[in-house]
Amino acid sequence: MGRLQRCRDPANSGSWLAIRKPDIRLRSGNMRRRLHEAFRVGYVARPLEPIPTRAVLWLTSCCQLGDPVMDRRTFITTAACSVIAAPLVAQAQQPAVPVVGFLSSRSPEESAAHAAAFRQGLSETGYVEAQNVAIEYRWAKGHYERLPALASELVRLRVSVMAAVGGEPSALAAKAATATIPIVFLIGDDPVALGLVASFNRPGGNLTGVSFLTGELGAKRLGLLCELVPNASAIALLLNPNNPKAESHRQDVQTAAHALGRRLFVLRASTEAEFESNFAMLTQERVGALVVENDPFFDTQRNRLVALAARNAVPAIYHIREFPAGGALMSYGASLTDAYRQVGAYTGRILKGE
Repeated sequence: MGRLQRCRDPANSGSWLAIRKPDIRLRSGNMRRRLHEAFRVGYVARPLEPIPTRAVLWLTSCCQLGDPVMDRRTFITTAACSVIAAPLVAQAQQPAVPVVGFLSSRSPEESAAHAAAFRQGLSETGYVEAQNVAIEYRWAKGHYERLPALASELVRLRVSVMAAVGGEPSALAAKAATATIPIVFLIGDDPVALGLVASFNRPGGNLTGVSFLTGELGAKRLGLLCELVPNASAIALLLNPNNPKAESHRQDVQTAAHALGRRLFVLRASTEAEFESNFAMLTQERVGALVVENDPFFDTQRNRLVALAARNAVPAIYHIREFPAGGALMSYGASLTDAYRQVGAYTGRILKGE
């Protein structure tokens, strides 16, 4: 089978290599056994490592019986290339990871818990961010005029599904941006009245989602506040005029105030600077309590609103529990965290083709 030579390992001065120099041609018999016998290389101090089967089979397919045997350097180079190429081919054949667009009218800081609930819903359907799904986040931070451009950006990225959360402004912007990409919305009002879907039973088009109808609870909040502050003859309602349902909300609360025999002061704010003047007016008019209507911009300013109400000693009611959790007096409405989880679950089901 040839002679056995010993030489120092250049990578490790304390080890020796045992190299069998071949002096025969491959003629017959088990090709893998003969290759292994002819080119067995390893450290003397350890068991010899077998040649990878994939490398041997690839090499033998290139050899014919009776051909000259290649030298050791050529064989090792050829075998290494074949072994390295195998995982690269497997990696290239892996399916592309789906991308979810997350469009929100709110801010990432105050929405951290809700974004986590969305990811929890995704995970319940088998999709985990950074493992088998990617999420592209776009935040308007209370500036609704930015939403159309953000929605168009997600469309250009060719996301698989778009989750439009943070109320009606996000859902309407997403619908205007695409008629083909599936959209899962999260709103607090009637999606049929908003024109997002044709009906609850048969939504039609490319939109579906979750509505917890918190916008219709303004009158109920007013009633609860009157029970808590029975001597308040005048109550204020804070609205965002940029909300497409602002006028509808005002009418509902106005009707309830008239039925309860209370005067209603309507305040409007769409920027941070307007909060100070609104609360100053409450003091001047001796308003006894405040209803803050549900709006994504107000959610982004949660801490500021709670602090202003406390500084001016104005009892106030809000639409989600995150306000009293941050120091406010009370809230009345559905769980926004659970709504985000449901949106994540619906998004995962669409990715699965259900």
